This record gives sequence, C-alpha cells and structure tokens, in this order.
Amino acid sequence: MNDEAKLPKILVADDSRMVRASIAKHIRGQFDVREESDGQAAWEALLVDPAINLVLTDIGMPRLDGYGLLERIRGSRLGRVRTLPVVILSGDEDEKARERALSLGANGFITKGGGGVELLATLNSMVRLAQTQNELEESRAALSRQSPVDPATGLATEAYLQHRAQQEISRARRTQTDIVALVVELDELAPLLARYGDHVVQLIGRKLSKMLGSRIRAEDTLTQRSASQFALLAPGTDLVAGCAFALRIKQRLENLVMTYREERIRVSVSIGLASAAADRLGSVGDLLETATRRAQAGVAAGGNKVIADRGEVTQGMLERRASPLLSVDAALRHLRLGQQEEVTTQLPELLMTLVPLLELLESRLHCGLPIPQLKQIENRTGGRGDDLDVTQTHI
Repeated sequence: MNDEAKLPKILVADDSRMVRASIAKHIRGQFDVREESDGQAAWEALLVDPAINLVLTDIGMPRLDGYGLLERIRGSRLGRVRTLPVVILSGDEDEKARERALSLGANGFITKGGGGVELLATLNSMVRLAQTQNELEESRAALSRQSPVDPATGLATEAYLQHRAQQEISRARRTQTDIVALVVELDELAPLLARYGDHVVQLIGRKLSKMLGSRIRAEDTLTQRSASQFALLAPGTDLVAGCAFALRIKQRLENLVMTYREERIRVSVSIGLASAAADRLGSVGDLLETATRRAQAGVAAGGNKVIADRGEVTQGMLERRASPLLSVDAALRHLRLGQQEEVTTQLPELLMTLVPLLELLESRLHCGLPIPQLKQIENRTGGRGDDLDVTQTHI
C-alpha cells in the first residue's frame, strides 16, 4: 500500500472506457492512474488533486475537449497545474491537430493502440520532466517569498505587505497619523466559477489588478491574496479618504462590462476598510483581519458594498462624516482671527469630531470632563455637516 502511494500519478482523460482500461493495463505497477471521462471532469480533478504528475488526454471529448483542457492548464495561476507535462492521445496522424496542440503547450504525443513500450518510455520521460519543473517552481516560490514583488502579478507579495504594514503602523504612532487597510473581495465567486470556470475568474482578477494598481499612490502597497481578493495598505490616509476611494472603485466596476467569447460579464466587489486610528488597532494582523471580515460581510449581505467601522458606507454618510473632520482646522483659523461667530455655527460638528479625543484625555488625565453630557449633545445633533464634495479625495 505504501509503495503504491509513492508511484507517480497520471491523469487519463478519454471518453472511451476501453481506451482508459487499455492504458491502465499497460502502466499498472509503475504508475498510479486516475481516470476521467471528459475534459471538464479532468480539469476539476487537477484543481483538487495535487498528487497528479502528468496529464494524458484525448482531443475529442464532451463538455471540454483536449484543446480546451490544455489551454486551461497552461493558463492556470496554480504553478503545480500550469507546469504539468501534457501528453496528447492521437488517434491519427493529423498534422494540423498536432501543430495546434503544440502551439497550446503540449509536451508530446502517443498514438492510440500503440505498444506498451512506447507508452511507458514516453510517460517515464515526462514524469522526470515534471519532477524537474516542480523543483524549479519550488525554487521560484522561495525566491518570491524573499522578493517584494510577486512575479506572477507584478504586485507586492503578502509577506512584503505584512512587513510594510508593521513599519507604517509604527510610523503612524510616532507621527500621530493614520493608516488604512482595504480588502477588496469579488462578489458571487461561486456562480462565476460554475458558469465560466477558473480561467475566466483569473482573467477577471487580472483586470481588477490592473484597475486597482493604476489608481493607487506610490506610497500605497497592493497585493493579490487570491484570485478573488486584494489587500491595499494606505499609510497617511484617514478613514474618510479611504472610504471615498472605495466608493469610487465600487462605482467604476458598476459601469464596467467585460467580454469573454462574445458574452458580456458584469462583476461587482465588496470592500472592507479598517483604520488604525478609528478602530484603535495596533497590529498588522488585526488591521487586515478586520478589513477582511468587513469585506466578507459585504459579500454575505448581497455584495456591491463598502463596509467600515459604522457599517455600510454611502456617499451621503461619507459627506456628513467628512465635514466635521475637515472643519476643525478651519475653526481654529477663525478663532485666531477673532471670528467666533463663524465657529459657533459649527459647534455641533466640532463636538462630534472632538468627543473621541476628549474621551482619551479623560481616561488618561481624569480631569472631570463631562463626557456623558457631551455625548448626549452629540446624539441630539446627529452630526450635521455641510455639502463638502469628497469625491475628489485621492488615495
């Protein structure tokens, strides 16, 4: 049993049960065989079975033919799948079929009905190739973990994002500034996979990657955590600016239509935000975990949502929240100029902004500030703000 478990594993995809049985008979004892009757089933097997070392496939099959299977394998984001040797079962000497298979990345051909010697020799050669490619892929993975850039996406690696986030959190504490994390999650992932397959989801991920990457600042850090999820670190940005950016991304996707094989595809995302200052988070893990949890809550609530510390974010709510935050500096300028009347009209908004600071002062200095009474005033005013347009806030 243990010896059999160590045998190289070959996936045989052919809609003929007789062909599959004949191949299994020839290679039994030297290879472990997994059989599938069509290309779609073979593709699904590849995604869930990491033990497969080689694919032996027919061309003419239902649901997904050999060409389609080969194309998906070579386009996979999974390194172990993308580099698998693929051998084509050829029923005749059609040169055009061979040329097409080679252009899609086939590694070799075996004629149906050929002898067992040819079959075993080809498979042994290809398995050795697979082992070499696996070792190369592992080396590349080790290098990418040490590099700040993921060679597959061109974005920052997850490890670099974590490192950078810890640096920026420390800097934010020293400079009394904020840092915001955004997690962007693709909505309705399961229906997209079921309807279009993993290949199209990867194409959508690449589109999102380019769109997000073209809209961030040089000091921001963006990484792709999976085919359907991105994380963005924005130092020196407050929660209002982060929410404004998230709303613009959401709106941009609402107007975006992608085309695949003449079919129009619309997608949406849910975006979760967490702020080191507003959420009082002091670690990278807490910051990213909070943003991830909020993004997933947006997906669960129907998608196409931006979720922050107070729940779903809308443009109107953002304007009300932005107004008092931006009025403190203006109020101080008015007071320096002796314009107290201008400040008096903004007192409710200023109070909503200053209550968290006053709470902190009271907790540290115990100077008898009437925090409960101030909160009652804040609740009665409802945080009225002016008509500030935050849609031009850049991140």
